[in-house]
Amino acid sequence: MGSYAMTGGATGIGAAIKQSLRNAGHNVVVADIKDADILGDLSNPEGREKAIAAFREHCADGLDGLITCAGVAQQMKDHAIIASLNYFGSIAMVEGLEDLLAKNNGNVVLISSNSAPMCGSPDFVDALLGNDEELARKLAADISGHDAYSGSKQAVARWMKHNCAALAAKGIRINAVAPGYIETPMTQAVADDPEYGDAIKQFVASIPLGRPGQPEDIANLVDFVLSDKGSFICGALLYIDGGHDAMMRNDAF
Repeated sequence: MGSYAMTGGATGIGAAIKQSLRNAGHNVVVADIKDADILGDLSNPEGREKAIAAFREHCADGLDGLITCAGVAQQMKDHAIIASLNYFGSIAMVEGLEDLLAKNNGNVVLISSNSAPMCGSPDFVDALLGNDEELARKLAADISGHDAYSGSKQAVARWMKHNCAALAAKGIRINAVAPGYIETPMTQAVADDPEYGDAIKQFVASIPLGRPGQPEDIANLVDFVLSDKGSFICGALLYIDGGHDAMMRNDAF
């Protein structure tokens, strides 16, 4: 069975992916702020370094996969945390564990979002992709929570595409999944926020398939991408949103 590293496996999508992999007999080591094998805060460089060191200790023989689920949504009042955790907390794990992934021809799945194309702050996305965390945090403080969240997820997807070929040359497949509205504790917190509640209700009501997604929907897709059946999927941003992206951006590629 395989050896997998995961961030953000305590609740929601991460918990579903973790459980699915463990049910299949895989060893899954999780880093999160609670209920995890590695306790730590990935929103700061020190926490990331400690998590990487702990992953390296737990998975010294190599990694078959890395899944980065740790993140916060737009209702987070400190928008700088959105930038630091969603983007830098994900990319640091890939870079810090790259050699262990290469050892086992491992796979990486990053969690993006179907809101990734909706960011209206390109300078913020550029700061993320430019690896300037100080500037990104500063810019995040001056934009909306929605732009901070969607921008962080856009940067994750673009980083994946920018680095796909170089990682593939080392035997590492990397992809990103872009969930739409999934019923999790995080999205419930957004729905309960007075600033976003009405918009979320309208958003859910407009899902073409007529229902919100469940964490298991994402886990099923991630299982497939990580498996041998997904062995030719590389550098893809895979929307899983009940048809929302197709409805909202039906002429986009």
